[in-house]
Amino acid sequence: MPSERRDGDAQPGIAWGPFTLRIPFVHTGFEAPEFLQGVLVSAATGLALVPLMTAQFGLGFEEAVLMSIISGFLVASGPIIFGEPFAPGWITPALPLVLNFVLSEQFPTPTAKFQMMTALALSLAAILIVMGVTGLGKRLIDALPPALTGALIMGAAIAAIKRVLVDDAPDNLLKLPVSIGLAITLCLVLAFSVPMQRWRQQIPWLNYVASLGLLPGFLVAGIIGALIGELSWIDPATGQSTIRWEIMSLPLESLSAQVSPFRIGFPSLSMFIEALPLAFIAYVILFGDIVTGIEVLRSAARSRPDERIDFDATRSHLSVGIRNFFMGLTAPFFPTQGALWTGVHVIIVNRWSLGRDQMNSLHSGIASYYTFGPPVLLFLLPITTGLQPMFPIALALTLMLTGFACAYVAMDIPTTPAERGVVMLGGAAIAFFPPLPGLVTAALATYLILGGPARSAQTAGDASGQRTSGPSPDALPHTVSESG
Repeated sequence: MPSERRDGDAQPGIAWGPFTLRIPFVHTGFEAPEFLQGVLVSAATGLALVPLMTAQFGLGFEEAVLMSIISGFLVASGPIIFGEPFAPGWITPALPLVLNFVLSEQFPTPTAKFQMMTALALSLAAILIVMGVTGLGKRLIDALPPALTGALIMGAAIAAIKRVLVDDAPDNLLKLPVSIGLAITLCLVLAFSVPMQRWRQQIPWLNYVASLGLLPGFLVAGIIGALIGELSWIDPATGQSTIRWEIMSLPLESLSAQVSPFRIGFPSLSMFIEALPLAFIAYVILFGDIVTGIEVLRSAARSRPDERIDFDATRSHLSVGIRNFFMGLTAPFFPTQGALWTGVHVIIVNRWSLGRDQMNSLHSGIASYYTFGPPVLLFLLPITTGLQPMFPIALALTLMLTGFACAYVAMDIPTTPAERGVVMLGGAAIAFFPPLPGLVTAALATYLILGGPARSAQTAGDASGQRTSGPSPDALPHTVSESG
């Protein structure tokens, strides 16, 4: 039985420094709806990077799954160990930019790729801790011209769509055209279609299906793909099933030998310098996630005066910084340690806002989603190997919906034709150039065309402060759950 909470208090826990540890079943309860959604959605999404780790980074299947498990435990530590009131996830808009950079010819070996991943994680950790402790984060983000912020987000959109339609097409899209095409179509319609948004308000079951994000399209594509022969669970070489009915062993030694900076060597100083622009872009996106998460909670908290939710941007900076630090030293796959999984956060907060009889504590809902499901279930090889043929679909979905959602937000920021041109030009530079030249090009376009931050902020209207710190919750469809 979890600790009881008096009306108006925060959920009990163990304070340590600025953080609060809440032990599942001791300080938080079990919420079945969040548990089931965590099992269904997170298992597929958390494993989406496995084909990349095996094909591009040289890991074996079990080593790649173990990387996902370690990443999942670090993500879950946000609400459990650090006491964050957010449903955490990846910094997904930064993912296509990271892949474009790290998978380039500049880093020809798996060792060099993982060293750069370490440099990115440790650089972001340093930025977060410094910005959080000094309070410079908000001032820096507020100083960015809105058009430059839009360019950073548009760059992620272009890079994501390019990754699906061009870079990964020979290995994924061209081999599974119906499965991937169907999955993307269904998810885009459920998430962004204007008629669908109207139907969701009238049909409760359709609203629930759409709220599951990428899962409906993922499952339908899997069924159709199996029926038409694009997906198979039979090894063509042996004729045997590829599903393994066992519990996964832990290849900690072999994984450490391939990814840990203590074994493969720490990044060089030049790598850290190259990583800084991309780490800064990730920080800008992450700061917007923190603001969005707080605003979603602030709105819902009016309906739940019985539970006090502590908002603390400094604590969020420190907790995400610490998570990235440990990721960089153990399982460096940037940018999987972010502050917010927007769709999941909205779903959990919406049910919490319905009252204590629906969800006793927000922290119980978040803990049920992250702790009781995916980290444990991923050790079961029938699940991971059963999902393995569908990994390319999960990755394509994650990237394509990220690209569409980022473009959706980026094009909402500019208010004049000149700003729209800057957003597109700067976004293309960030997507196609290496991080530093891309960032410099976007900044120069902003200053030369719009006349600097003061002029750009003026053209964007009085709400530029809100825009530079991230989109409002209402600017994002609630079904874009891959944004974690």
